[in-house]
Amino acid sequence: MIPLRDTERSYSTPWVTMLIVAVNAAVFLFELSLGPWSRNHLIATYGLVPARLHLVSFLTSMFLHGGWLHIVGNMWFLWSFGDNVEDVLGHLQYLVFYLLCGFAAAATQIALSPGSWVPTIGASGAIAGVMGAYLVKFWHSRIVTLVFVFVFFTTVELPAAIFLVYWFILQLFNGAGSLESAHASAGGVAWFAHVGGFIAGIVLIKILPTHRPYQRRPELYW
Repeated sequence: MIPLRDTERSYSTPWVTMLIVAVNAAVFLFELSLGPWSRNHLIATYGLVPARLHLVSFLTSMFLHGGWLHIVGNMWFLWSFGDNVEDVLGHLQYLVFYLLCGFAAAATQIALSPGSWVPTIGASGAIAGVMGAYLVKFWHSRIVTLVFVFVFFTTVELPAAIFLVYWFILQLFNGAGSLESAHASAGGVAWFAHVGGFIAGIVLIKILPTHRPYQRRPELYW
């Protein structure tokens, strides 16, 4: 299932979400400019390697991606859910929230595969946190979703709670299945980073001060 848009109105320009997308895109284009050896060296150096931890990699790994599908998928999910979460948190607090979710996702992955030498990269852990926060604040919203039915695609409007809980359960089950491997990952996906980020987002959005966008002073239209 691919989210196309939500029905929840955003009351402010999501500057931080736009900045995060831009930085990720710029870093990915830089990766593409490198040769295979240099690209692998970059990922090995700045990706999160549980068996060889560097604190800076908690941050740098969040802005590296392994391919077009990886970055486009991540940025699309961030764009779909990030504007509303940024709306209720405010720009600066949202940035701190996003990074904390990414750190929590990384810590979860390390806890499940402490001896792994496989670099973990990508923004999906932090974005999972955004999705967890969206579930808490906008569970009543509806998500216009692209789904595959037999041999064709169609769109359906799903309650946000159903879409996000289904997504989380999928990560949890895939993560449980991946425990059979040596590094708690399967198919190159750090499932438990998604789980950790999602839970962190739920916890943090309940702790951090927020406001309800619809309680703001109404705009005037001319």
